[in-house]
Amino acid sequence: HFAKGENPGVAMATYSLANERLRALEDIEREIGAILQNAAAFTASVQHVEAELSAQIRYLTQVATGQPHEGSSYSSRKDCQMALKRVDYARLKLSEVARTCEQMLEN
Repeated sequence: HFAKGENPGVAMATYSLANERLRALEDIEREIGAILQNAAAFTASVQHVEAELSAQIRYLTQVATGQPHEGSSYSSRKDCQMALKRVDYARLKLSEVARTCEQMLEN
């Protein structure tokens, strides 16, 4: 029943608009779920990359310090130092991206 003077068309339009809003909220909720899944996968990937980088750093450090002296090793030492710097830089950038993702998820 409609109240005196109430237009059934207006009530139906209001109901339809409310349904649209609910559907939009459901879509947003699904999107948030996908974001969280992607963030978890990203975090796992970052951890894997960091672990691999650490293993490479350990290996490069052993190779650079454990080689017997065969003439000048300046070039190979310099290459190793540059590789270690690149690895450190990559690790720094990955942790910045991870922090940004964590901040986005907190908001």
